[in-house]
Amino acid sequence: MPQLSDFRGVWMLSRRIVPANGPEGRFTGQAVFTPEGAGLRYHEAGQLVLAGAAPLQAERAYLWQAEGAQIVVRFADGRAFHRFDPEAPAAAHWCDPDDYRVRYDFALWPDWSAEWRVTGPRKDYVMISRYSRA
Repeated sequence: MPQLSDFRGVWMLSRRIVPANGPEGRFTGQAVFTPEGAGLRYHEAGQLVLAGAAPLQAERAYLWQAEGAQIVVRFADGRAFHRFDPEAPAAAHWCDPDDYRVRYDFALWPDWSAEWRVTGPRKDYVMISRYSRA
């Protein structure tokens, strides 16, 4: 199973956003993990395509840190997001009133994926992100 330092570098990223009702969205771009303090800064950038809309440039950032056997993921401003153990890579985040649940898959490392299931009063989708070394 990967350790935090194994993520360092550039990754090709493809993402499907599959709503319970409605057309799929797609994101293609890169994710880059760079050293920052005792951890890594995650930054992704690419093109988001949603049905019926012009393509958009999209990006987001997180901070990844090791804490014992776990990897702690924080929002770019340092607020807690979620944590997971690469040996049992699942986590949840409650953002009232929405529930976010993730399952990471490292079985084909260095290719890996993250599948988010998001539910709430106005949200109901699955987001599948696939990463491979650039």
